[in-house]
Amino acid sequence: MQLPTRWQGSNDVVTEEELTIMAETTLAVDPRVVTGKKVKALRRQGLVPAHLYGKDTDSLSLQAQTDEVINVIKTAGRNAIINLEISGEGEPRPVVLRGVQQHPITDELLHVDFFQISLTEMLTADVPVVTVGEPPAVSVYAGVLLQSLDHIQVEALPMNIPQSIEVDISVLEELDDALFVRDLKVPAGLTVLSAPDQVVVKVSPPKVEAEIEEEELAEGEEGEEGEEGAEEGEEGEEGSTDGEQDN
Repeated sequence: MQLPTRWQGSNDVVTEEELTIMAETTLAVDPRVVTGKKVKALRRQGLVPAHLYGKDTDSLSLQAQTDEVINVIKTAGRNAIINLEISGEGEPRPVVLRGVQQHPITDELLHVDFFQISLTEMLTADVPVVTVGEPPAVSVYAGVLLQSLDHIQVEALPMNIPQSIEVDISVLEELDDALFVRDLKVPAGLTVLSAPDQVVVKVSPPKVEAEIEEEELAEGEEGEEGEEGAEEGEEGEEGSTDGEQDN
C-alpha cells in the first residue's frame, strides 16, 4: 500500500491505520445518468439511486446494487465510515450515510444520500441513545418508563463518533427519577451539542384506573363533537347545492 494517500476532493493525508479501519466497510457504486421518474426502471433492475455531496465536493449522481446497500445499512450503521468505491476513480472516498428513503408501506429502499467527509475535520452527527438495565422503579413500584430522547447531537472527528451511546437505567430507583443529557457517559473526544437539561428517560407514576377512565371519556366526547360538526357541514353543502340549482 502506497502512503500517503490523498482522497479525491480532500487535502487530508490518511494514515495506514485509518485505511485499515475504513476497509471494513466498502461499497462499490457507479455514476448514474438516469434521473427523475426514470429511476423506477433502475429499481426494477435491482439498483438503488444515490446522491453524493459534501464540503468542497462536487455533487454526484450514483447507483448501487440494492442488496449491497441494504447490507451496509444493516451492518455498518448510520455513522459508520464507508469506503465508497466509485467506478472509474482510482481511490475510494470516505463517506457516511446522511439519508435513507424507503417506501412508507413496502419499506422498499428508494434512495440513499452519502456525505463525503474529511477524516481530520470535526463532524456533527446524531447518535442513538440505547437504554440498558432494568429500573427498580418499574419493577417495584409499577412505574412507566418513558424515553423522551432517542438520540443526541454530537461533534467529533469521524473516527470518534460511536454507533450508539448507552444509558444505564438501573439507577432509576424511585418514581419520577430521571436521567438527563448531562448524565450520559460519552467517549473521550466527543462533544455533546444537545442541551444538557433535556430529559433522556424518566419513570412516571402508574396511571390509576380513574385517570384512565377520565381520559377515555374525554376522547369519546371529542369524537362525538367531531361527528356533529361533520353532520352540520354536510347540511351546509346540501343547501349550497340547492342554491346553485335554483340559479
